[in-house]
Amino acid sequence: MLIAQNWVTGLLRHANADWQVSSADLDAGYVRVGFETEGYWPLPETTGPLVIGRVETIEELTGFKKPIRHCHVNVGDANGTGELQSIVCGARNFQEGDTVVVCLPGAVLPGDFAISARETYGRMSAGMICSASELGFAEKQNPGIITLDPSYGEPGDDARQAIGLEDTIFDVNITPDRGYALSARGLTRELASAFQLTYTDPALEPAVTGIEIKVPEVDGKLIDVDLRKETKSIRFGLRKVSGIDPSVESPFWLQRELMLSGQRPVNAATDVTNYIMLLLGQPMHAFDADKIAGNLVVRNAKAGETFETLDHVERTLSEEDVVITDDNGIQSLAGVMGGLTSEISETTTDVYFEAAIWDTITVARTSRRHKLSSEASRRYERGVDPAIVEVALDMAATLLVEIAGGTVDAGRTLVGEVPTMPTITMKASRPSEIAGVAYTMETVVRRLEEVGCTVTVADDVLTVTPPTWRNDLTMAADLVEEVLRLEGLEDIPTIIPTAPAGRGLSDAQKRRRAVGHSLAYAGYAEIIPSPFIDPTIFDEWDLDADDERRNTVAVLNPLEADRNALSTTLLPSMLDAVRRNVARGHNDFSLFGLQQVSFKHGTGISPMPSVAQRPADEVVAELVDTLPRQPLHVATVGTGNIEFEGPWGKGRAYTYADAIESARIVARASGVELELANADVRPWHPGRCAALLVDGSVVGYAGELHPQVLEKLGLPARTCAMELDITALPLVENLPAPVLSSFPALHQDIALVVEESIPAEAVRAAVEEGAGDLIEAVELFDVYRSEQLGEGKKSLAFSLRFRASDRTLTDEEANEARLHAAEVAKEKFNADMRG
Repeated sequence: MLIAQNWVTGLLRHANADWQVSSADLDAGYVRVGFETEGYWPLPETTGPLVIGRVETIEELTGFKKPIRHCHVNVGDANGTGELQSIVCGARNFQEGDTVVVCLPGAVLPGDFAISARETYGRMSAGMICSASELGFAEKQNPGIITLDPSYGEPGDDARQAIGLEDTIFDVNITPDRGYALSARGLTRELASAFQLTYTDPALEPAVTGIEIKVPEVDGKLIDVDLRKETKSIRFGLRKVSGIDPSVESPFWLQRELMLSGQRPVNAATDVTNYIMLLLGQPMHAFDADKIAGNLVVRNAKAGETFETLDHVERTLSEEDVVITDDNGIQSLAGVMGGLTSEISETTTDVYFEAAIWDTITVARTSRRHKLSSEASRRYERGVDPAIVEVALDMAATLLVEIAGGTVDAGRTLVGEVPTMPTITMKASRPSEIAGVAYTMETVVRRLEEVGCTVTVADDVLTVTPPTWRNDLTMAADLVEEVLRLEGLEDIPTIIPTAPAGRGLSDAQKRRRAVGHSLAYAGYAEIIPSPFIDPTIFDEWDLDADDERRNTVAVLNPLEADRNALSTTLLPSMLDAVRRNVARGHNDFSLFGLQQVSFKHGTGISPMPSVAQRPADEVVAELVDTLPRQPLHVATVGTGNIEFEGPWGKGRAYTYADAIESARIVARASGVELELANADVRPWHPGRCAALLVDGSVVGYAGELHPQVLEKLGLPARTCAMELDITALPLVENLPAPVLSSFPALHQDIALVVEESIPAEAVRAAVEEGAGDLIEAVELFDVYRSEQLGEGKKSLAFSLRFRASDRTLTDEEANEARLHAAEVAKEKFNADMRG
């Protein structure tokens, strides 16, 4: 909200006459009570002679494309001669005898616009009669010049102080729960707390604003209003002013506050409603009373009804919209914007002022449905004080009569009652318990009363009734927050709690961290996979209908319509990352992701119990039963080269073997042994896919992705991937630490000829089993095929490392273990040992 410093400080000085504050301190005061400011800035500076003037004569010049006036203006002795100042002006909103603001030659207006004497339109113009936009009061160009009441000063007096040119504008960020602060009334209340000042409520004592309410005693209703229950509206009030002069403009002091608050002056009646809204926070609307036919009905719109709002847009209404209608049809979209039918015009002499309290949710939905956000809807969405409808109507009627004449009718229509605010009970010690700071009972009571609460004390229990303008205070936690923010959140000490001895990361957390570090050290770049996927991706992968990965949890309100399910696999997001990188010209990379996935459990549809009380045990059981299973998965993808070509030699592409090795990295970081087996699982290539097993159970897959899948997804050929369920891995505690032998190792090789269909990993495991306790490592280093071996045969060469922990091994011991390993391989796979 934009608001001028002099406006709020002027209201506060009514009861604190000697109080002064700088802009920086005022900004700190806003922050101290919980309002962020988007910044503050002074009004643009005008240097040189800027004085009060009085227009003595006006000569209408003809023969030009636009109306031009040659004026003689009395500027006193400010021009050094005391003679009338000759000024040419194109504005039409002033007449002879009006008091105006004049820039004399030598002055420099905002934007470095220097004023000098020059001949124009055949006349000498020695100065400028100023508009509000030229002096920096408004950003938009305003063709009308400023006209002042004679009380602003005599001709020749300096105009800066008279028109309030030395002021600062604050942009205060009002949070959605504190709608009462979208007004000078609300902000001054908060500033009074920030600076420990006496606060006078302008709604209770309007004289604070300089407006003395003068309206006749209520004598009957103006017209009947049918406020229908289905609209959820709370109050509706009307007051009428008759016989105003429609040609009279609002006084400059009122226009000034509107402009500095970002509002555009329109006409006297409309300006009054906007001023009351900015002052009290009560949105109002002004109807041309002569255009209202019969009584008013406040009802829900009919589906398909159309209505043209003041912004000249015809809108098709919904049954959830609330409208104000008369015998002629719809006159206003309640809480959002009025209509053209009863708009205040240049001929309006009788005005109905309307002030109402609408349902916050209804206004919010209407505003969003029609993409129509107004100053009124902003306030109604957050909540408006229902107790000030009468005050707002009386103040508006009084102010309009002061500006444009006329009389206030004795009748008033008022429907609805001020709702009773709920009481809240709270221990007086509760703020101290929450903040860890000792607040006395007197402090707690004083702070709650400062925000307008009524507090009664019984022992250590406070019974608190919030004020009508604080609909956000509904429970004890809200009251605690009020006490803490007004006492100063910065005074609450920041104490880092001491971790209990013997506690730290759990074994599962340590494993997760180790897996991520290991893959990063191996050259993989981490990405954060999206938790949402498009389930149709499984059709592109040609997954079976009963594949577990299709068992997704649907999201009722997805962020993206085409990603409306929780992911059961990380690969869709990983492959999306590959596609984005390739599209941007990055073709060589390897990525990993580490995140939970979700598998539907039970019906997958969770109940929605009331939050007013703890759900019944059976409801809790149903909630737990519908929670998805969420194991932790890790996935890697790679494409292009993993080793680059250069002076050091040829490059090497990322292959299925690298994807399998990434699984081995995960296994080593988790402290488990990984086994491999052939697999045929989409989206992997059936001939280049390995199942990853731990203790005989499949925990994932790795290999090259299927060419058809890559083609459908627009991914590079030979892209490889791995995905593994970390939660399925046993948590291994490797204690005690291994003992390293100080004795030397013996190295021997063994070559075994087996059938082509036998996996090399199975043969390696058999060799390791047969070598006995002396074996330290078995590694495959060569695969050989030839005609001499025979068709369908292959030779697997393994390097064996033997070591004993208590002695130096002899060649005989190593040979014996090697031969026993060959025998076991012979028994299991009919393997023949090559010489």
